[in-house]
Amino acid sequence: MKTQKLTFSALLIAIGTLAGHLIYIPIGVAKCFPVQHTINVLSAVLLGPGYAVSNAFCISLLRNFTGSGSPLAFPGSMIGAFFAGFLFYKTRKYIFAVTGEIFGTGVLGALACYPIAKYFLGREVAVFFFIGPFLLSTIAGSLIGYALIKIMSKSSSLQKFTLSK
Repeated sequence: MKTQKLTFSALLIAIGTLAGHLIYIPIGVAKCFPVQHTINVLSAVLLGPGYAVSNAFCISLLRNFTGSGSPLAFPGSMIGAFFAGFLFYKTRKYIFAVTGEIFGTGVLGALACYPIAKYFLGREVAVFFFIGPFLLSTIAGSLIGYALIKIMSKSSSLQKFTLSK
């Protein structure tokens, strides 16, 4: 089972990294990336909180190396992935993975980006500047992830990866 999870995790990381060149919304110094939020929800439900955070970190790192991301990707994606995975792990309800991703990325991740933007990127932005764009991106991506999970739940494919085993 661990080999399957690692392989699926690598697939999600590859999709997230490659899609970063194709689908993103530039807003100031941030690049809003709805595919990342979809992957965070999928990782949280199918693989668990540890894999979700690791996947978010790897995608952020690879996107920064390839020039399709910014340092702001780290706190936004990783905090959202953690909350999505943690809330799903505790409740086993898909909607809580979505709620965790939206709150974690859209609010906490956005607030965590302020010091990075100010001190590392040298940009003067308001503390709450990133909340709007991050919420827009994470709501769209999380709802796509939720729709995919609901579709998968109607087949037996979801049962192979969930944490219930």
